[in-house]
Amino acid sequence: MAAAQDAILEELRRLRARVPQLTGALAADSDGLVLAQDTPGVDPETVAALAGATRVLAAQLADETGQGDLRELLVRGLYGYVATYAAGAGAVVTLLAQDRVNVGRLHLEGRRAGARIGELVDAVAAAEPTETPVKAPAKPAPARARAARPSRAKPADTRATAVAPTAARTTTES
Repeated sequence: MAAAQDAILEELRRLRARVPQLTGALAADSDGLVLAQDTPGVDPETVAALAGATRVLAAQLADETGQGDLRELLVRGLYGYVATYAAGAGAVVTLLAQDRVNVGRLHLEGRRAGARIGELVDAVAAAEPTETPVKAPAKPAPARARAARPSRAKPADTRATAVAPTAARTTTES
């Protein structure tokens, strides 16, 4: 994983060289843990945790509105931008940029870096053996009979409703 972290960090540094208005860049996994960072003056653990949480909410928003899988998220503040891009199956790249950044260039370079970093992260994830812990067989649960639940439907109104006869009233003018 150390070689992958070095490669990710190098990609973040190249990205910052291509977009001079970037003030920081970091890659985080799906749990919000820092994979690599180049964020002077900013706490990378906090940014990674917030990016991970925001990613989950943005993915839910995209899914709920029928927009498909989350690709990117852009936040504009008074002093600049925070852009988060999907990086493979379970990581994100978060970029911090000055207010005067060319947003089109930011997206272009951020998407490219996200794709490259995603390839690195996914390759490491595929290479790691997944161990499934061996569990002892569970004891069979005692059989229980389920009691029928009472209905929650409203009972029919059995009160008789009095219907008053209506008298027709006619007036004639002479």
